[in-house]
Amino acid sequence: MILKIAIIAVFFAVTIAVGIYCRKHSSDVNGFVLGGRTVGPWLSAFAYGTTYFSAVIFVGYAGQFGWKYGVAATWIGVGNAFIGSLLAWWILGRRTRVMTQTLDAKTMPEFFGKRYASKSLRIVSAAIIFIFMIPYTASVYNGLSRLFGMAFNLPYEYVVIGMAALTCIYVVLGGYMATVVNDTIQGGIMLVGIVAVIATVLGDQGGFTNALISLSQVENDVAATAGMQGAFTSFFGPDIWGLITVIILTSLGTWGLPQMVQKFYAIKSEKDIKTGAIVSTAFAVVIAGGSYFLGGFGRLFGEVITYKNGVPIYDSIIPTMLSSLPDFLMGLTVLLVLSASMSTLSALVLTSSSTLTLDLIKDNISKDMSEKKQLLTMRVLLVIFVIISAVIALIQYNSSVTFIAQLMGISWGALAGAFLAPFLYGLYFKRITKAAVWASFIFGVGFTVSNMLFGFLSSSIIAGTLAMIGSLIIVPLVSLFTPQLDKDDVDKCFVSLDEKVIVPRKQSLADGEKAEKTS
Repeated sequence: MILKIAIIAVFFAVTIAVGIYCRKHSSDVNGFVLGGRTVGPWLSAFAYGTTYFSAVIFVGYAGQFGWKYGVAATWIGVGNAFIGSLLAWWILGRRTRVMTQTLDAKTMPEFFGKRYASKSLRIVSAAIIFIFMIPYTASVYNGLSRLFGMAFNLPYEYVVIGMAALTCIYVVLGGYMATVVNDTIQGGIMLVGIVAVIATVLGDQGGFTNALISLSQVENDVAATAGMQGAFTSFFGPDIWGLITVIILTSLGTWGLPQMVQKFYAIKSEKDIKTGAIVSTAFAVVIAGGSYFLGGFGRLFGEVITYKNGVPIYDSIIPTMLSSLPDFLMGLTVLLVLSASMSTLSALVLTSSSTLTLDLIKDNISKDMSEKKQLLTMRVLLVIFVIISAVIALIQYNSSVTFIAQLMGISWGALAGAFLAPFLYGLYFKRITKAAVWASFIFGVGFTVSNMLFGFLSSSIIAGTLAMIGSLIIVPLVSLFTPQLDKDDVDKCFVSLDEKVIVPRKQSLADGEKAEKTS
């Protein structure tokens, strides 16, 4: 116990020290929200990865989908790496960085407001972010409860309060730069931790081959496998379509999440985008791939996990698998999950507080808001948002919404369903209309909330996936039949993307005899 406490104490001290050190970078709004748009590739990549993967992935999703799909759940991690990370950096990174700087947009609502010339879109998108960040944040807290309870015998309430307080301290002090520096430290811990945990758990089962053989011999859940033999060791598991919906939601969904996309706003240079894409993809392969791979062996622990009404409590599966780890490794595992959760939580609360300040309060409630007042307001709102989310997490702990994946599915479905299509199309196509963006907002949020209230689909995961796909279809269709935006206003948004810049020959294979080549 002394060793585990010492590990956590050192972690807390380093986290706060980083917040204090980064205060100099948070003296103005641009620095507090985006780190002055000078964040390098490694910091950006780790910030992206650690914001992506929290206790929701390691405890909630890995446990639930590993149980449902067996080792085929590893495909979810592969999708997260190559769709949610690599393609996101390639397709969104450069254009997001250039266009948001051209528009002087620091948040996603500000991008919508300026790109589509609509103050109403900016206000409504800010409200959507604030409302639907709450269930996601609650799920981040939830993921820590069982591991801390197992390792330290601490009540859930203490864990929530401690994590909330620590996050407040370092984000309020250092802003965005403090989050990305801590994200890099926390990301390193996550990489070491996941590799050690997988090796130990499989070692306890006699190695990978023996664990796979044992998993193939697990008594079939007929309802889950439709009578397939060895379904949990098959290539695509017992339910390929269910697996695909999870891959789409957790991979493509990141393209429309404000806390993820905002990482591209702050990138320093072209080279950093290429490096960041490679680093974040490698990080995702190890963390997401490793987490889902580990969860795929959850049924080997079927006799000791917790059940309710004959159904596994999915959030208990991973903690049960880890319960026999040695003390040092248990401390490292708790640190892994704490790191993953705090990095995500800091990104969520920073996104929410900056959005509320810059997109709702400034120029609407407070007409003449100085930069100093904006900074103070963001810091105060950050604390308020952490408190609200902690209270929601405590209430949710005893409510009927018990599975982490259920909470995250609602949040991702509404946010990505509303924002993915208008953000992606807005970066590439001038023809997208204001009415199409409204249609996406209404459909994405409406579809997700309707399913939450009336349950016409069996899963919030399926609802979220359909919300995203539907919006991707609706936006171009509505744009064909609704009035275009003013051509001059749209051209101003794309002017920097069309600007000619001189690049070295190694970056361009353009033909011609000129010494200077452009792209």
